[in-house]
Amino acid sequence: MPYLDELVNKTKAEQRGVEGILEGSKATAQLHEGPIKPVVEQGPQQHGAPSSESEKVLIEKYGNVRIYRVKGEALYKYEVPTPHYRGEEKALIGALIEIASKVISPEREVGKSNEQRRFAYYQKILDIIDSSPELRVPPAMKEFYADTVTKEMAGWGLIDSLLTDDNLEDILLIGPNCPAYVFHRKYDMMKTNVMFYDDRDIKDLIDRIARNVGRHIDIQSPLLDARLPDGTRVNATVPPASVNGSTLSIRKFRADPITAIDQINFGTLNYEAAAFLWLATDGFGAKPANIVIAGGTASGKTTLLNTLASFVPNNERVLSIEDTAELSLPLEHWVRFETRPPGLEGVGEITMDMLVKNSLRMRPDRILVGEIRGEEGHTLFSAMNTGHDGCMGTLHSNSAKETLVRLSNPPISVPLMMLESLTFIIMQQRINDRRKGLIRRVTEIAEVIPTEDQLPKLQMLYQWDPAKDVLHSTGLNSVYLQTLGRYTGFSKATLEEEVKTRAKILQELNNRNIRSLKEVCSVTQNYILKTRGKI
Repeated sequence: MPYLDELVNKTKAEQRGVEGILEGSKATAQLHEGPIKPVVEQGPQQHGAPSSESEKVLIEKYGNVRIYRVKGEALYKYEVPTPHYRGEEKALIGALIEIASKVISPEREVGKSNEQRRFAYYQKILDIIDSSPELRVPPAMKEFYADTVTKEMAGWGLIDSLLTDDNLEDILLIGPNCPAYVFHRKYDMMKTNVMFYDDRDIKDLIDRIARNVGRHIDIQSPLLDARLPDGTRVNATVPPASVNGSTLSIRKFRADPITAIDQINFGTLNYEAAAFLWLATDGFGAKPANIVIAGGTASGKTTLLNTLASFVPNNERVLSIEDTAELSLPLEHWVRFETRPPGLEGVGEITMDMLVKNSLRMRPDRILVGEIRGEEGHTLFSAMNTGHDGCMGTLHSNSAKETLVRLSNPPISVPLMMLESLTFIIMQQRINDRRKGLIRRVTEIAEVIPTEDQLPKLQMLYQWDPAKDVLHSTGLNSVYLQTLGRYTGFSKATLEEEVKTRAKILQELNNRNIRSLKEVCSVTQNYILKTRGKI
């Protein structure tokens, strides 16, 4: 096909910047231990980039990622090597994809790992470029275009580099001709240099994701909520549901899950509160607590649920039920369930309530519900009231009292008498602190106290002090510890000493820099077995 002389001219003008990009793309994607000393740097200039961004302060770099502070911008800028997917570049990429799709046999790549498959595609596309001089790909750009086409054919195109960065929590596309946004675990929300110029390209990406998970999205059904094979959560909308074009929201989960030690280091919990919740979750196998974790969107509810669930003894049978499977537990006897929306014919739906009811027939020791929204809440509390202790779930709410109100009113509609089976409500909030930026904190650990014929009372055992950024004990006597004492025969003093012992164990793990889920759970599980006289 004829190729545009302007592309070569532009490439020569940008050769210096491109070489820097290519050098960065070969680096391993490992985050530096700390921010490098800020320097004023001429960033790699993209086609059509505003001149106001020509001088940027480099805040941090790792792998092929560069994070800048731009004068006059409220958000940091996140940059990765990326083509501008329009005009001549889009035509060249499209031509390479067309040729490669005819030359490369997908059947030969079956059985290979993702890395092996990508490497094979990359090498073959380089061969195509070398053997197709009529494409007029400049020598300095060969690797760049081979990498771009590989991401289109064996990855997720323009957002592929974002998906491989484990430092990102969310990737957000808001429509054509708008920059993609990312939420960074260290720098919060940032703009990127990734941009789609045609809504059809966003729609094509959404369609690829939908096909990959066996779902469908179109004008008649313009919403998609799904999970990729690696556990990444995806939500997408297309017009007419989203007015300004197609949108895509991707929630990434850490390859290395957050543990209780991480929560302590982040300031979300302290040693005493973490140890108390460990004891409540375990319950010496006699009386584990029923717990609801409540809070706002992206406040860390599921992360805390995952942390508490890792304290469940490994000899117990755990059933988890979620809209989108997010939990990552190191438990041996763990059965996972996930809801399913109705098919194109309007049949085949699997609801949370159906799964909770079915789980009761499967001899569960523990039932975990990812998010309580409707009838499944009533079913879960029915289970709590019929001897299924140690149940846990999450709920959207702003306070412990509001949590009780939400549970007792439609659409959840748990009778007041059944609410008495709930032991604790843990409130977790995402807070913009003027000193520390965005933080996540457990703000309340409230104990549910049964009353007659009215909403249960709440007793705050732990409260967060925003001035000192400290979660402190209120000093009130826990009714749960009294109940646990009756079931185990331990005195109040013995149980309080047990909390201190577990806090020391967590502190020792932290002092020894042991924080991975596998290592932490190995210690906590062995201690649980020891308390039960099994080792």
